[in-house]
Amino acid sequence: MARPEPVVSRFAPSPTGRLHLGHAVSAVRAHDLARAAGGRFLLRIEDIDGSRSRPEHVSAILADLDWLGLDPDGPVVFQSARLPLYADALDRLRDAGLVYPCFCTRAEVAAASLSAPHGAEPLYPGTCRHLSSPDLSRPHSWRIAMARAVAVAGPLGWHDAAAGHVRADPLAQGDVILARKDAPASYHLAVTVDDAAQGISDVVRGQDLFRATDIHRLLQALLGLPTPHYHHHPLLTGADGQRLAKRNGAPTLEAMRLGGGDGRALAADLRAGRLPAGFAPLA
Repeated sequence: MARPEPVVSRFAPSPTGRLHLGHAVSAVRAHDLARAAGGRFLLRIEDIDGSRSRPEHVSAILADLDWLGLDPDGPVVFQSARLPLYADALDRLRDAGLVYPCFCTRAEVAAASLSAPHGAEPLYPGTCRHLSSPDLSRPHSWRIAMARAVAVAGPLGWHDAAAGHVRADPLAQGDVILARKDAPASYHLAVTVDDAAQGISDVVRGQDLFRATDIHRLLQALLGLPTPHYHHHPLLTGADGQRLAKRNGAPTLEAMRLGGGDGRALAADLRAGRLPAGFAPLA
């Protein structure tokens, strides 16, 4: 049965470093999904972290996509130009009594939290959840009151291309931050609002964001936003067996490009499931 809506996918990197091969996998898959359906492939630059985003990284992203032969449709969208949308969404959640101010530092949260799985953020223990008269003149973030929000939304689910129907379990994520002390919106809030505003029908991203989709599904329900189809692909590892990441010094697309590599040939290899020597899917 044909899907009624046009397919609109997106590639949404953060300009806090250069792209690596894992980004290329996401970009190629998102591009090809839209093109195969006669749909649109959009580029969104997630530059909401003003302290780490750099214009030279944006330039490199554009050059890398052109090198790969991936041509986005329409103008590039920058999150930094969309702050009023995030503020409005946060106001709606605040008016509904579903968020609360948090004054804790990262160190305080880590010290007070129960142990978290390796590599995961510690669950927030609720230190500020029941403050009677918080002083909003002090630096603070805004956290979702997760139990209350889940009770309002009721049971939720979403669809993943590989896993099928997934029962959302946002409670397992704890009271996540929706607006930070140093940024007007978190990844969770911004990406949910943006995907709806841009009419994204299909989200292609790495398996590391699989459970984050539970939070996004909850926010969609609370804000009355549509739910896209999701496509979570395996992550890649380098020669050292470690997952590719900017912080781990993964080889960059820019280095391959400036070294004389053929970007279109690389994209064709990725489509065929062939990875360069030294790279493998993360099991």
